[in-house]
Amino acid sequence: MDKFQAFGKNFKDSFMPVAARTGQYFREQLGQVDDKTELPPDYIELEKRIDALKQVHQKMLSVTSQYTHEAYDYPTNIRESFNDLGRTVSEKVSLLSNANSPAEAAAAMTAPPAAKPQPKTLSHALARASLNSSHTLTQNSASGGSASGGGGEDPLATALENYAVASEKVGEARLAQDAAIQARFLAGWSTTLNTNLQFATRARKQVENARLSLDAAKARAKSGGAGFGGMGQKRDGGVMDEEHLSEEARAEIEAKEDEFVAQTEEAVGVMKNVRTVMLSGKWFWFADVDVQVLDTPEPLRNLAELIAAQLEYHKKAFEILSELAPVVDQLQVEQEASYRKSREGQ
Repeated sequence: MDKFQAFGKNFKDSFMPVAARTGQYFREQLGQVDDKTELPPDYIELEKRIDALKQVHQKMLSVTSQYTHEAYDYPTNIRESFNDLGRTVSEKVSLLSNANSPAEAAAAMTAPPAAKPQPKTLSHALARASLNSSHTLTQNSASGGSASGGGGEDPLATALENYAVASEKVGEARLAQDAAIQARFLAGWSTTLNTNLQFATRARKQVENARLSLDAAKARAKSGGAGFGGMGQKRDGGVMDEEHLSEEARAEIEAKEDEFVAQTEEAVGVMKNVRTVMLSGKWFWFADVDVQVLDTPEPLRNLAELIAAQLEYHKKAFEILSELAPVVDQLQVEQEASYRKSREGQ
């Protein structure tokens, strides 16, 4: 019997508060509640700032998370073979330079693959396509069994080979950029969104639960004390008259008010701390610090890291292509001169 009574008490203690909150919530949603306990203005302001912070992280991460996918710029319409992805362009160029016959050059292009497949990026794909094109031209222009390094090189083949090497370097720079962004930007912002902001979400939920419990208790008192054994009576206009509340009703409402105030104060502290914690990875407790002091530079620091990684990538790409451009320009000038000379001799 004692166990049954204990079970009944535990069930009542755990179920009744949830039922009261749920009932109050649905009455509010149906417009059956005339008044609700108001939240403090500073709490509402903090909620707006936290919501804005969450939206910023979601929007930025929805785009920048692409940096975690190697093939975000890889052409979807190409089909590269196992041999295409087997060795780096640089390795194949080295093998081609040591080839002494067309057969050896062909073997260099189909050399056994390395342990790791080559990256699938636009720049790497361009590199592989350019080298394959260069090899095709070399095979067809070779005469007398000369290898790819022979004296009768095709200018376009040479330019394509140089472009292949440069494109692979650009691709490697892009991968380095992606790794830097993942480590210095995405890691911090993802932690904030998926972990640190959850502290604020849970604290705000506790405040909402406390408010619903308080308003549910007030509603019972207003309706005549249902559930409290005559704790109060419904007064004119439906306004609760505290003088007619029973001690039990008054005590419960006061307890609910204390809980609501305590949960609100705790949530304010948590939300302020989220502003401090959000990207630093550490907790700092400043219960009485003004909110403006908590506008840390961490988001800008991480954004600066994102920009720095992009800048480094574009700088390297510029340097690589700047070295390549005059080489290809010179090949073009020489080919045009040779073409004009051949036309003049006709």
